[in-house]
Amino acid sequence: MNNIEYKNNKIYIKNATNFDLAQTLDCGQAFRWSVDEQGVWTGIAFNKYIRIYHDGNDIIIENSSEQDFKNIWQHYFDLDRDYGEIIKTVSTDQTVKTAAEFSHGIRLLNQDSWEALCSFIISQNNNIPRIKGIIERLCKNFGDKIAGGYTFPNAQKIALLSIDDLAVIRSGFRAKYIIDAAQKVASGEIDLEALKTTDYNTACDILMQIKGVGPKVADCVLLYGLGHIEAFPRDVWIKRALTELFDGDLPECARVYAGIVQQYIFHYIRNK
Repeated sequence: MNNIEYKNNKIYIKNATNFDLAQTLDCGQAFRWSVDEQGVWTGIAFNKYIRIYHDGNDIIIENSSEQDFKNIWQHYFDLDRDYGEIIKTVSTDQTVKTAAEFSHGIRLLNQDSWEALCSFIISQNNNIPRIKGIIERLCKNFGDKIAGGYTFPNAQKIALLSIDDLAVIRSGFRAKYIIDAAQKVASGEIDLEALKTTDYNTACDILMQIKGVGPKVADCVLLYGLGHIEAFPRDVWIKRALTELFDGDLPECARVYAGIVQQYIFHYIRNK
């Protein structure tokens, strides 16, 4: 893990390596982060609001206690994972190496599992500005007010709503899927916590019992909310990249870290 210092009510991630905030927070894996003209990112996760920004080689977090950093942000930003070693491992394939070096600042965000499920249901056939708008309205109308914004409403709260209640967030056909997901999670029919330790294929099948959840949404939830780094979400960009760069399939050396490599490839194919 990077060297961490606590001083002046700030948390310093010293000499942060393989961690670029723009690449990580604006790559389509989370939808509640925004950046100002000074490069300061703000966001809410696990009912906590922070400011985070680069300062030379360091990354500084404001508005977080040491306890919250250890309990939330250290894991959220995946700081215990050695990304340098991952890049070395997957770089035995030259094309993966090129993509990884181009995108080396991306880290997986270990998000709240319910928020990830709900967010990626909303993401279906949608663009990022509209996804962010729907999620913002969901939080503002049904979350709790905190300093810096609103919390993400839990499944228990959403499960009590009707499709008409959700009209205010303007999610269209996705409203019925959001409510079905919330009801299945709130009732315990779908145990998201248990899926973290369930084998990948079984977990994927269970998630797809939710209306509107197909393989891509399931993979996004497994990767970003449930810790299955072998999950490999395939959207139009990734399908194109696999065809153009790899003759249709991911190289063997990359499969153990497929989800992380997916992020590298996604960023590379869109920005090279």
